[in-house]
Amino acid sequence: MIAEPTLLSRSVQKENSTVDVSSCTSGNHSAGVRNENRQKNVRGKRKVREGSENAKRKHSKSSNGSLGRAENEQLKNRDIEAVTLFEVVTMGRSAMQAVVDDWIEAYIMDREPALLDLISFFIQCSGCKGVVTAEMFQSKEDTDVMSKMVEDLDESSGLQYKKFLAFPWILTVTWPMDIDSGEYPLVMSGLYWKKFRSHFCEFVSVLVAQCQYSVIFDNYLLNTLISLLTELSASCVRAFRHTCTLAAVKLLSALVNVALSLSVSVDNSQRLYEVELAKTSSKRVSPRLERIQRKITELQDRKLETEDMMDAIFKGVFLKRYRDVIPEIRAICMEELTVWMKLYSPVFLNDTYLKYVGWMMHDKQPDVRLKCVLGLQALYQDVHLSSKMDLFTSRFKERMISMTLDKDHEVAVQAMRLLMVISQSCDDVLSQDDYKHIFQFVYCSHRPLAATAGEFLYGRMLSNPAVPQSLVGRSEEDKCRALTLARIRALSHFYTESQLHQHVLYVVDSLWDSGGALLKDWASLTSLLTAQPPSQEQVLSSAEEALVIEILLASVRQAAEGPPLAGRSTGKKVISTKEKRLQTDDCTMLTEHFLKVLPELLSKYLEDAEKLTSFLKIPQYFQMDSCGDEYTKAVQALLAGLDAAVGRHSEARLLEEAARSYHSLCAEDSRWQQVSVPAMDQLIQRWTCTLEKCLGEELSDGAFVADEERKKEILTTLKKLTAFNNAQDLSKWGIYELVSKLLVVDVQLGGLPVEMTTEALRCVCCCILWNLNKFVEGTTSRESALHQRNQLRAFCEKCHRCLSHAEQLVREQAFMCLSDILVAHNYQLQMWDPSAGAPVLYTPEPKLQKSLLSFVLEHVFTSPEPDGHSSRGSDSECGVSRLEDLHRRRNLLAAYCKLIVHSVLEMSMAAEIFKQYVKYYNDFGDIIKETLNRTRQMDKIESARTLVLCLQQLYLRLKQEQDSGNTCSSAVQTYSSIKELARRFSLTFGWDQIKFRESLAMIHRDGIEFVFQGFVQESEKHSPPNISYLTILSEFSGKLLKPDKKTIYSYLQRFAGEQTINNREECWMPLIYYRASLQGTAEGEDAVSFISSDTNKQPSLTNRSKSPSIRQAISEGDPRLPPPCIETKGSKQLKSLEELRVIEQGPALREQPHCDGPSDSQPRTTTDEVDVDTVEIDI
Repeated sequence: MIAEPTLLSRSVQKENSTVDVSSCTSGNHSAGVRNENRQKNVRGKRKVREGSENAKRKHSKSSNGSLGRAENEQLKNRDIEAVTLFEVVTMGRSAMQAVVDDWIEAYIMDREPALLDLISFFIQCSGCKGVVTAEMFQSKEDTDVMSKMVEDLDESSGLQYKKFLAFPWILTVTWPMDIDSGEYPLVMSGLYWKKFRSHFCEFVSVLVAQCQYSVIFDNYLLNTLISLLTELSASCVRAFRHTCTLAAVKLLSALVNVALSLSVSVDNSQRLYEVELAKTSSKRVSPRLERIQRKITELQDRKLETEDMMDAIFKGVFLKRYRDVIPEIRAICMEELTVWMKLYSPVFLNDTYLKYVGWMMHDKQPDVRLKCVLGLQALYQDVHLSSKMDLFTSRFKERMISMTLDKDHEVAVQAMRLLMVISQSCDDVLSQDDYKHIFQFVYCSHRPLAATAGEFLYGRMLSNPAVPQSLVGRSEEDKCRALTLARIRALSHFYTESQLHQHVLYVVDSLWDSGGALLKDWASLTSLLTAQPPSQEQVLSSAEEALVIEILLASVRQAAEGPPLAGRSTGKKVISTKEKRLQTDDCTMLTEHFLKVLPELLSKYLEDAEKLTSFLKIPQYFQMDSCGDEYTKAVQALLAGLDAAVGRHSEARLLEEAARSYHSLCAEDSRWQQVSVPAMDQLIQRWTCTLEKCLGEELSDGAFVADEERKKEILTTLKKLTAFNNAQDLSKWGIYELVSKLLVVDVQLGGLPVEMTTEALRCVCCCILWNLNKFVEGTTSRESALHQRNQLRAFCEKCHRCLSHAEQLVREQAFMCLSDILVAHNYQLQMWDPSAGAPVLYTPEPKLQKSLLSFVLEHVFTSPEPDGHSSRGSDSECGVSRLEDLHRRRNLLAAYCKLIVHSVLEMSMAAEIFKQYVKYYNDFGDIIKETLNRTRQMDKIESARTLVLCLQQLYLRLKQEQDSGNTCSSAVQTYSSIKELARRFSLTFGWDQIKFRESLAMIHRDGIEFVFQGFVQESEKHSPPNISYLTILSEFSGKLLKPDKKTIYSYLQRFAGEQTINNREECWMPLIYYRASLQGTAEGEDAVSFISSDTNKQPSLTNRSKSPSIRQAISEGDPRLPPPCIETKGSKQLKSLEELRVIEQGPALREQPHCDGPSDSQPRTTTDEVDVDTVEIDI
């Protein structure tokens, strides 16, 4: 809260008197001030005090009274309202003009008290809670005065003070130590202080503007004010430095406006003088000439004085603060410097001042760099100013170009706009290499930057391309076609030069905002492909035709779906109603146009499969409910074109796009469903009959004996049926029974071509998936469900046999089909409606599960370089083939991991996958880690058991190899690699120790039992055979909570005994290491340091179980203790000692058979570090 200013000033009676002015704090207005605002009259007019604050204080009856009490008395008496300058600024601009005028009148009457009011205002705006003391300084010959100007801390009183010279006073500001805590008006949050900055700057501008014709040139006001701001801007206190720097640069900006007005007055007077001088001697009036000459001299003197004051502020404030440690101050300086250059270019627009902008473009803070770039934009937009910046442009051109790569997106976007402005104002600055580099940003991932680069590209290359002169006298249609062709060829040239030939969609997206008129002109673009060119030079080449087709397809997609692209952030999540309406209108336009034109395009490019595939994508973006029945003939022509396309070609991509287009035209919301569905049914019927006829002839004897021509016909038909069956359900045509015959023959006798077998597997897989989809929707009876399960079992058996096929493509296709069907069946069980009865279950046989695992181990985790560098090759072709192979293997692994994540396979079968986490980390680390996280979300305990099983199997296999005396093969992981794998597993548990404490405890429990199985404490003198596993287990100790470490240590004692634990023989070192990992609970203390310190002293069991930070010991049977409470996730609040207890053992410990080890009757202890998470865990 802002305290009411206290009246401490005395009457200024002599030069060495002292005036104390209490300043306001940096909080909100007090209740008294707000009450004043509530009591104002309806008109909303603020009554401003007549005269300055200190002038009134002279005539006050009580000089030491409170201003707040005085104001209350005035309100009671309906007297004039007292409002300080600081309060006027915080309240807004409405009363600012009046209060400045009143202050000027008070200054003219008595300038010293009024100036003290202004000084107090700047101190208060800095958020100062202290006192300003002013004493007059008269002797200019006092050489000792500067040594007294200090800023220090008085430790005895806890106050900071700054003493400085603001002629004619020596000012001393005293404030509490916490003023630099960051809370002052310029940076405070809240609605009240939101506009304080603009009001503060407005006050400085209004003050100078109102004083420019009166007191600004009295060699007193501004000299004192500049001295004040210069001294406070150099303070070590951030509030003073920030506020006064802003005031100083705004003061300089106001003086720039004064200088501009003086320059205009000088020019007007000079022209008036020349006119008067040009008169004849008889008409010339000499006194008038003399007056004009004196006025010119006076104005020039004032202008020179103003420039001197501007120079004093620049040297006293700017040169010291433009490199301030606070980025806000640096940004203020750069913003105002560019304003000075634009407004008063004769003085500031030169290399002496421009160099500061160039230097600060390298600033570490993006806000500072942004202010520099925005300021330069304003300068380069003025042609007269940009001509004076040639040296600066040549010196800092590389920096401006490099800023397009700035890590801050806004800076990069504005830097691109700066280069665009430079290109428009200075044609020869940017070279062709510069343009080539800049235009590449149309492919960048940040859409605002890409759109800005697209605007630059369109304005530079596409807006006004070179058009042949031979078009004079031609029709408007020919001119429009020539202009479109010139733009396309310019875009084709850029696209070819960029050598990124698969990113047309990103180019269109970048040009969409600026070149939408060209990209949406589908009539002109399609006319380039369909119309006969009027001249030979307008004939498109094959590459240009391909580019036009890609642009057409990309623009259609952009108009139908909007800007979001894969890998490109838009910075905007919600589409507005206006944009949605515009998108709907564009979809309607493209639908109406392409319904008429597309059949002709399909007919023209019927033989070119690649171009035809692009055209087949366009119907998928149609607005199916926008066109009426008048387009029925056009739709029929389009269907005929689609029929011809799929009848001529059998490429997978073309068939896939054709199937999707048919699906869009046959959709329920389509107006042309009644025309499209019969056409597609006729097509499927024709293919089905063809396939049935061919198979009936070739499989008559139970074997497949077909010639090459018949094989090609069967394969082509099978591809078409598979593509359409993938898009929509074709079960009514009996595709499953028809194609299954091929699989039966291949499984029993073989002889089918590899490609035919893979297509048959895909086709049958699609049929089963559609059946499962019907089952989920509840449209299947019980009998149909049983029939479906039989089909599922039969197909899984066929795929199981195909896993051992001689051809790798068949094996991989069978594996992918198995994975898809089993996952879909699992989803079917999850979506089952209990009201329909018991679900029809199918569980993969154990033999099939093992075959799936063996397939993955054989086909995925095999490579020439299994250390993860297999994808790196010196030869480019070899590198491409390796990347393709890696992509194939990643797909296989992801399919198997989905089986585990969806609970098709047991979680323990993931152990073999987890074993490869470190070995193949570079190739499959992300997939394995995601699988591990998903299994942990399903069941934390079972996932932890899988990790234990993985580590123990690797350890036993390594031990078996070592015990047999054989050299370990490359397939066997070394001990260090197993330990590294355990470390990686422990890192996956993250920082939330409470969430996984049960899982970690289970890992340690199973590890201890694994090591000490069959070990008897008293009879055994040798260490257990698996004791070295404890070193691997110690990798998980760091994730345990401190009380859990003590519990695990107690569990370890039950198996090993104290005598065994304290054994120092070499064979027991893993046990010592593991024990140290459980006991080294101090921060920064690891197992090795604990071992080294433990070898010198042997503390007893009781001493080891207590921490030095124990506050009190709580007996085990204390009835006053409440039961332990379990903390929820993320709860980190400390509980009281009475609510928490440290457990010594879990419930599972009491179920263990009795051992002869030491008893566990130790008292429970509570430590400061353990208070947060002391809950019971099961061991």
